[in-house]
Order: sequence, then structure tokens, then C-alpha cells
Amino acid sequence: MTFQTVLFYFLAAILVFAALRVVTARNPVHAVLWLVLAFFTAAAHWLMLRAEFLAIVLVLVYVGAVMVLFLFVVMMLDINFDNLRKEFRSYIPVGATVGALVLVEMALTLVGAAPVPPAGGAGPLVGSNTKALGALVYTEYVYPFEIAAVILLVAIIAAIVLTHRKRKKTKYQDPAEQVKVRPRDRLRILNIPSEKREP
Repeated sequence: MTFQTVLFYFLAAILVFAALRVVTARNPVHAVLWLVLAFFTAAAHWLMLRAEFLAIVLVLVYVGAVMVLFLFVVMMLDINFDNLRKEFRSYIPVGATVGALVLVEMALTLVGAAPVPPAGGAGPLVGSNTKALGALVYTEYVYPFEIAAVILLVAIIAAIVLTHRKRKKTKYQDPAEQVKVRPRDRLRILNIPSEKREP
């Protein structure tokens, strides 16, 4: 067994354990931190496959931006997670079914995978894998790439619209109304006659 095989199984064990801890951790902050560990080990797998660009993108985009955003949101929101965990067991059959389907799809992909010869019978691409990935994305897969970009743009616009809509039950302060307030509007003096106690 080579060192690369041992390293692969070691990182795979860490990745599976971190993924399990993401869904089983009681504290949401701990779950986000386990997810960061899972992303780091996935990036290490990309490095072992000599896909350095994808590994760096995974670390920079997901760990550096998305997970930090998740962490801040989870820490800032005061969510009662006890109520969310009451019906946790009712979701286990659906989750197990989806997990089994994903495993079957991965097994079929690995079993049926065959080496694809280069287009036109030419040799391997000259240059780094980043250059090869860019050449594929912007030539052969340009339409799926643009469709994904449009979907992401629509999602960004929808998030902005949902954030800035006015909700009836939302409590907010109007600074213009606060500036217009006069002292006599804030303080009311009542003239209450004093009472004498009976001896």
C-alpha cells in the first residue's frame, strides 16, 4: 500500500466523520466548524488529484466566505434549536432514502467510468489544469456555465427583494419621526392634588 493510498483513506475517514458530526452536532456553531473541516479535507482530496485550482477555490470560496457567513449568522441569530430537534427522527427515513440514492449514483458512476480519449485523437492538453478547465468551461460548456450564472443572478435579486420588502409585523424605527419629536410630546406633567390622611 502506497503512501498516497494511506493518505487518501486517512483524509476520507476524517471527511466522513466530519460530515456525520455536521448532522449530529447539537450546537449549530459546532456543526458549522465541522463543515469547515469537511471542506478542508475535500480540498486535500482535490490536491491529491492534482486539481490545485479547484482545491484553492473550495477553500477560498466556501471556507473563506460562505462558512464564515454561516458562522456569523448562526452566532448572531437567537434561534431556539430545541424546537427544531423535536421532529428530527421523522426526517430520518427521507434522509436515509436520499443518502442511499446518492451512494447508488456514485457507485454506478465509479463502476461505469471509462477513460475518455482526447478530442481529435490529440495528446493531453499542454499547460496547467487551470488552463484546461478554463478552456473547457468557456468553449464546450459555455452555455451551462452561462445558465448557472443567470440562475445565481436571479437568486441574488430574489434575496435582495425578499430582504427589502415591508412586513407588517416587523418592528422598526423611523429616524425622521424621532427627530421631529418635541420635549412637550415626551413629557406630560400631571397636577394631582395631595391627599390628607385621616388621623
